[in-house]
Amino acid sequence: MKKERESFLRNFIEAFTKGDIFTKLSILIFGTGYVARGQYVKAVILQIVQVLFFVFTFGFSLNYMSKLGTLGTIQREEIFDPKTLSKVVNDYDNSLMILLCGVIGIIFIFLYILLSLSNVKACYELQCLKKDGKHINTFSEDLKDLFNHKFHITLLTLPSIGILLIKVIPILFMICIAFTNYDGDHQPPTYLFTWVGLENFKTLFTSTSTVTFGYAFVRILLWTLIWAFFATFSTFYGGVLLAKFINDKKTKFKKLWRSLFVITIAIPQFVTLLLVGKMFSDYGIINSICNKIGLVGFLQDIGLVSKGLSFIPFLSKPGWANVMVLLINLWVGIPFQMLSATGILMNIPEDQLESAKIDGATERQIFRKITMPYVLFITGPSLVTAFIANINNFNVIYLLTNDYVTTNMSYANSNAKEVDLLITWLFTLTNDYSNYKMACVIGICVFVISASLTLLTFTRMIAGNREEEFQ
Repeated sequence: MKKERESFLRNFIEAFTKGDIFTKLSILIFGTGYVARGQYVKAVILQIVQVLFFVFTFGFSLNYMSKLGTLGTIQREEIFDPKTLSKVVNDYDNSLMILLCGVIGIIFIFLYILLSLSNVKACYELQCLKKDGKHINTFSEDLKDLFNHKFHITLLTLPSIGILLIKVIPILFMICIAFTNYDGDHQPPTYLFTWVGLENFKTLFTSTSTVTFGYAFVRILLWTLIWAFFATFSTFYGGVLLAKFINDKKTKFKKLWRSLFVITIAIPQFVTLLLVGKMFSDYGIINSICNKIGLVGFLQDIGLVSKGLSFIPFLSKPGWANVMVLLINLWVGIPFQMLSATGILMNIPEDQLESAKIDGATERQIFRKITMPYVLFITGPSLVTAFIANINNFNVIYLLTNDYVTTNMSYANSNAKEVDLLITWLFTLTNDYSNYKMACVIGICVFVISASLTLLTFTRMIAGNREEEFQ
């Protein structure tokens, strides 16, 4: 990436210094270099783009960018007008619009600078072609190239615009919100919010009698990593073992077993989780059965259930709920991993398996020394993806523990619960308490953790050429 940036800048400097007057002018007036080479249609298109940029910047976004330093100073007020006998709203500032449009304006300026530098390079290339007496494409020929030699550019244009609008701008906007005091007490357009620097990050790591975000954050982060680890590898190994069992030569009715487990994938996950959550609720069918068979009383006698309860708190008490969400996740995740593992197991080189049997290896040794290393090698990237996905696994935790109420005031003061993941805590802060500033700080932490773990695992576990081991 660094070499590409250096090459880009070096090519621009060379084009600008060696280019003629038309090439140099194209950095200010985009169409100049194309007019000089006879490419009038392209000159008109780029000139229109440049004009639209100036209209957008000076007619719209510049007004918002000029207020980014303060995020607005004029509060919204309703003033009674005696002439019309009605309330009139003043010309107020909207901090949210200032921040959003200001960010968009800065991004457009950055893209404009890149386009102007690329434009100089393109004009210089046309200058060299004309100087050497080579053919310069007409507009129709350039269009044909976009569907032939440069078809990759055509295909990537719309996805790139989509990533910019759906990913880049919201992420930058979220990062900016983390440095403001945007919350329920500072809600635009009625109220303004301002920059507070690193105050929110300091709050996230602070633990006092009134501010307990530090207490909750450390524990929720630890539980998030524990959940992600066990949720990933329990379903992975469970899926591999189930696939091994179903595909074993001694197993009968293979299609029946496979179909029964595939049904769990066919049913929408949220339906399964809501149903299972009701079954394991404090007064659900599972607790009714446990009461009738005396299991609740037995657990009370050995101290696992409090004496005052008439039910097993599967999803309503810390410890119980943490274990139960992991167990329920097995039912949701193992069938999918089974299907993935089935295809991989069928592609293990038969000569390796036969050689191991001839050498006297047992089934357990073959599974440990050949099958699992092969499956891990093939599924390495998907395991990394599954681990990161489980860090952000909103559905399982939220749908199963939606009715969970914490009795720990240190959690409650931070609007958190013992069973929350960082992602569900973030959702609660925004959806229920409008604490957008702290939610954005947590969102940044989730991104840093996910990105760091991804880079670490890809470089340590997956890097290298190991294909020869399985040939």
